[in-house]
Amino acid sequence: MSNNKGIPARAENYSEWYNELVKKADLAEHSAVKGCMVIKPYGYAIWEKMQAQLDKIFKDTGHSNAYFPLFVPKSFLEKEEGHAEGFAKECAVVTHYRLKADPNEKGKLIADPDSRLDEELIVRPTSEAVIWNTYRNWIQSYRDLPLLINQWANVVRWEMRTRLFLRTTEFLWQEGHTAHATKAEAIEETERMLHVYAEFAEKHLAVPVIRGIKTENEKFAGAETTYCIEALMQNGWALQAGTSHFLGQNFAKAFDVRFTTREGTQDLVWGTSWGVSTRLMGALIMAHSDDEGLVLPPGLAPIQVVIVPIYRSEEELARVTAQALEIKAELQKAGISVRYDDRDTLRPGFKFAEWELKGVPVRLALGPKDLDNGTIEVARRDLKTKEVLPLATVAQHVPTLLAAIHDQIYTKALTYRDSHITPVNSYDEFKQVLETKGGFIAAHWDGDFATADRIKDETKATIRCIPLGNPAELGTCMVTGRPSQQRVLFARAY
Repeated sequence: MSNNKGIPARAENYSEWYNELVKKADLAEHSAVKGCMVIKPYGYAIWEKMQAQLDKIFKDTGHSNAYFPLFVPKSFLEKEEGHAEGFAKECAVVTHYRLKADPNEKGKLIADPDSRLDEELIVRPTSEAVIWNTYRNWIQSYRDLPLLINQWANVVRWEMRTRLFLRTTEFLWQEGHTAHATKAEAIEETERMLHVYAEFAEKHLAVPVIRGIKTENEKFAGAETTYCIEALMQNGWALQAGTSHFLGQNFAKAFDVRFTTREGTQDLVWGTSWGVSTRLMGALIMAHSDDEGLVLPPGLAPIQVVIVPIYRSEEELARVTAQALEIKAELQKAGISVRYDDRDTLRPGFKFAEWELKGVPVRLALGPKDLDNGTIEVARRDLKTKEVLPLATVAQHVPTLLAAIHDQIYTKALTYRDSHITPVNSYDEFKQVLETKGGFIAAHWDGDFATADRIKDETKATIRCIPLGNPAELGTCMVTGRPSQQRVLFARAY
């Protein structure tokens, strides 16, 4: 069953609910290029807010923005063996630089054989290779370190199965790439950025996350250690929301990035990389939204407050508008984004439904009776509740209300997450919980990749992470019965 907005119920078809909500709320749509998306203005406005807030955090922690080429020479990608193997299947390759008319078919274009590149170029799936080749020229001495660089960019990873925001062939992201004089400094940076991502997710997206380390078979290609934040969606599936990688000296070795130490000796630098992408948009939607549409945390909502006038005549509209514009101006002075919806082609009920669908946190309705009574109707999107407040104090009340909405959204998501972390001791129990409840399942695993692959093949669940601070707990693997030192978190995931 769909509601009157054409969105299926989450309980009936979560996947279709998500797909339709993304389109109906004007966030994004599929493009003419298979596997790619068009991010529409309303969706891009949310991404811009994420971008602005993250960018400030990066700069506050000492990082600077730069930009590196979209194209990576194939030989660069091949220099770090693990990196090359990890990304080979996802790479788009440029072989020619010119087209010409097809002599055999009018109106068609073909690659000009005379324009074949001497070396094929990879459309960047990630930028470690091209950046570390550049760092070789930037780093000579310990005085050049640490080098803390971030890039806002697009990347291409050729995907066979795509879903808007969650997995597309081209997507937007930021990627940090840093170089350090010591292993300890690089590890400190890797962990710092993991915590930056976790705090951003919780304080801005209102999405609680688990901070952890990926197992060896799940880590980033070319890294020594991959840290991650894992979030839980409302259908009990996990979503990797961000990663931070300790690269060791792997890329420094591959690209011969050395520096003169304080003692005058030569050493290889230590590296990190870290990133989040437009996948955060998917996390935002699936963690909070309901059958009526988006539920947005106020800090990321393009429009935080909408004012809808109620009137029957032009005279009433003029009275209401004068008061509404006063409220709007007051709220804007407080840094709140406000829309006064005085469109005369739509009834108030339609406007209410539209802004509910788009997740506007607070809706104010104002009519002539309200003016006479000195009151205004205030509706919360998160709880779908309404109250009547004094006109004189509404502008002072809204900032407090927006903060309360964020806290409520976060608490609801946290309560759901915490109630969906289930320890199990047998494979049968694991499969039963996975089918009936979902969520994160804490289970013993013998550390064998073959065991993890078997679990994935039989249940579609993967090891999401080993949580930071995970307590040692002797046990036996739920599948093989072999010894295990601790539990790890499994889940089905996007």
